[in-house]
Amino acid sequence: MDMKRRIHLELRNRTPSDVKELVLDNCRSNEGKIEGLTDDFEELEFLSTINIGLTTVAHLPKLNKLKKLELSDNMISGGLEVLAEKCPNLTHLNLSGNKIKDLSTIEPLKDLGTLKSLDLFNCEVTNLNEYRDNVFKLLPQLTYLDGYDKDDKEAPDSDAEVDDEDDEGE
Repeated sequence: MDMKRRIHLELRNRTPSDVKELVLDNCRSNEGKIEGLTDDFEELEFLSTINIGLTTVAHLPKLNKLKKLELSDNMISGGLEVLAEKCPNLTHLNLSGNKIKDLSTIEPLKDLGTLKSLDLFNCEVTNLNEYRDNVFKLLPQLTYLDGYDKDDKEAPDSDAEVDDEDDEGE
């Protein structure tokens, strides 16, 4: 299914500014662009674009409220610096199954001060010596890498558990 049609169907007669979650998995991007996704989606908090043939995130619109971005199983090999500008409040980023080979590719993510969880499963970068230690050093704001924290404790599964932890200090 083409991207514009899928976005139209996902809207279900809502305006883009009413949409908080958008799942576009397995659609086809057009030359790496997510056609039909514009900055009118200003309330979007969750975007899933798994396996859509993306080679870059350069064409993402500005999504200030986006917290979770699923980019698994694409062909992204770099250009992540635009995420800090376009998705400044991102907390969860999944880049599993992409063409990320070295730490310099993910270095721009240090500008995403709110990023708590990063997934890089099935990316070549995970084969590097001391990969986990180096990523945590590079991105000190991270709590979880590939689903585990620095002490190899697993991330909570549900959002409810994470929300409960946030409430404890209040």
